[in-house]
Amino acid sequence: MIRAIVGANWGDEGKGKLTDVLAEQADLVVRFQGGANAGHTIINQYGKFALHLLPSGIFHQNALNLIGPGVALDPEAFLNELDSVLSRGITHPRLGISDRAQVLMDFHVLLDTLEEERLGGRKFGSTKSGIAPFYSDKFAKTGIQVCHLLDKDLLYERLSASLEKKNILLEHLYHHEKLDAEQLTEKYYALGQRLKPWIADTTWLLHEAVQSGKNILLEGQLGALRDPDHGIYPFVTSSSPLAGNAAIGAGVPPWAIKEVIAVTKAYSSSVGAGVFPSQMFGEEAEELRKRGGDAGEYGAKTGRPRDVGWFDAVATRHGCLVQGATQVAMTNLDVMSYLDEIKVCVAYELDGKHITHFPATPTLQKVKPVYEVFPGWKTDIKGKTVYEELPKNCRNYVEAMEKLIETPITLVSTGPHRDDICVRSAK
Repeated sequence: MIRAIVGANWGDEGKGKLTDVLAEQADLVVRFQGGANAGHTIINQYGKFALHLLPSGIFHQNALNLIGPGVALDPEAFLNELDSVLSRGITHPRLGISDRAQVLMDFHVLLDTLEEERLGGRKFGSTKSGIAPFYSDKFAKTGIQVCHLLDKDLLYERLSASLEKKNILLEHLYHHEKLDAEQLTEKYYALGQRLKPWIADTTWLLHEAVQSGKNILLEGQLGALRDPDHGIYPFVTSSSPLAGNAAIGAGVPPWAIKEVIAVTKAYSSSVGAGVFPSQMFGEEAEELRKRGGDAGEYGAKTGRPRDVGWFDAVATRHGCLVQGATQVAMTNLDVMSYLDEIKVCVAYELDGKHITHFPATPTLQKVKPVYEVFPGWKTDIKGKTVYEELPKNCRNYVEAMEKLIETPITLVSTGPHRDDICVRSAK
């Protein structure tokens, strides 16, 4: 069976924890898109980890962890992250890297950084990890695949062609020195030799796994509202974080994906620019930010303070819809325990009327949130594992959100650790 674990919102929903939990029963865990531009925070018996490229199943020796062809692979970031994990006593995980995955190069990071600086007040909130220039090259067919790193002559040929336009941009638009194809070839050929033990035809590996009935987890990055087609464009990422893209980015048949678990927090949070209708401000926001998660609401990749707000049922229902969610996992429910009352955005006001659908960005920028207030439970629920033992107001909150988003909530996280989770049967 194949399960896809994806985000229902703006990203940072807690997908890494869910993957870590469910990987215990998985034979393979596959990253299917994105790169090192965002992170999954995981807390287990080994400690606290912020993973950016490594699949979140690496702590389970039974699982083969694959980086699929849809991933933006930064070789240096991958090797540094692997070394960091191994230095903390983790047994070397079983790993594979698709020979068809494309390589995120130094110049992608450089171009991303220079462009954000050039845009100034018009910038898109990039993490400056090179993602947009990387995907631009991929779809312009000037990118470098992992397999190219193993052939020095081919690598030089492709880098020389890629740098023709880039050096013109660097010199005349950004007033930066040109790049040298020979130097880059030497560097990335050497990195290819270091990656060589893990490079494989992961598409064939997954085909065999599907045919054998293996349990496979597909792990996405960011969330539905950062999707370039269905999200808050242009404040989006450059690859699709939707479950529909999981089949492509991993290399499995769409019909084999039987479950789509969309992850959402019990409130809303966002890193990066873009529309955020239910956003809190001032002391109210800072209090929630400090209490959120194990280390507060700060980006796993950037360390930037996340914007926080009340649960947005309109946005989450849209996220579940475009993800094709069969069920929902709600994280950080324990964070809400300090509140006397909890607001939930149940609709948007637009031109004096209430709407319950999630519109395109120009319209979304005009809406005002319409709130319904729910009573808090004022009881610490951190670490609770039996849903029926949660306070009544807490259960009422979960079940009300389930009705609003029109998707069963089957998993409820009550703390940052692997075992802090309740399994429930949706009504």
